[in-house]
Amino acid sequence: MRIVPWWTLVSAGCAPVVLVIAWVIAALIQGPGYEPVTQTISVLGADGAAGKWILNGALIALGACHLVTAWGLRPASLAGRLALGAGGVAAIVVAMSPTTSSGGSLWHGFVVGVGFTLLAVWPVLAADRGRAAPWALRPAVAITVTALMAVGAACFLIELRGDGAAGIAERVLTTAQSLWPFVVVASCLLRPRSS
Repeated sequence: MRIVPWWTLVSAGCAPVVLVIAWVIAALIQGPGYEPVTQTISVLGADGAAGKWILNGALIALGACHLVTAWGLRPASLAGRLALGAGGVAAIVVAMSPTTSSGGSLWHGFVVGVGFTLLAVWPVLAADRGRAAPWALRPAVAITVTALMAVGAACFLIELRGDGAAGIAERVLTTAQSLWPFVVVASCLLRPRSS
C-alpha cells in the first residue's frame, strides 16, 4: 500500500508551477512599468493591476494545492499537515484581500506574514523521529529547511526595507516554500517499503 496517494504528488507538483507561471504572465500583462527585481508579487495582484485576476487566481489554486497535499501527506505529523493546510488557507485569503494600487495594506501584510510563517515552520512541525521516516521528514532535514526559510524571510525583509531586490528575494522564498511539499511527497513515495 502506498503511504501517500498519487494525487498528493500531483497537487504538490502543481503548486510551484502554477505560482511561477502566474507571476510571469501577470508581469507580462502588467507591462514595462513593473520591475520584478524590486517590486513584490503583491503588486501584480493589487487592485487595478492588469493581471490581477491571473495572480489572485493562481494564489487560490496554490492554496488549494497546499490543502490537498496536507490532506494526503499521511506520513507527516498532524501538526505539520495542519500548518501546511493553514498556509494554503492564508494564500487564499491573500488572494481575496489584495493590496491597494497606491501602496501596502495592513491586513494584506499581516496575512502574507502569517502565510510565510506557517509555510516556513511546517517542515519542522511535520518531522518524524522514527528511524524509517522518509528522508525529507527526518528532524535534521526539517530543521535545516525551516532555518533556510527563516533566513530567506530575513533577506526578503532586509531587501524590502532597504529598497533593494525585494522582488527577487520574495520569488526565491515563495518558490522554495511552494516546492518543498513536492520534495517531501516525493521522498515519501521513494522510500523503500517495509515488509
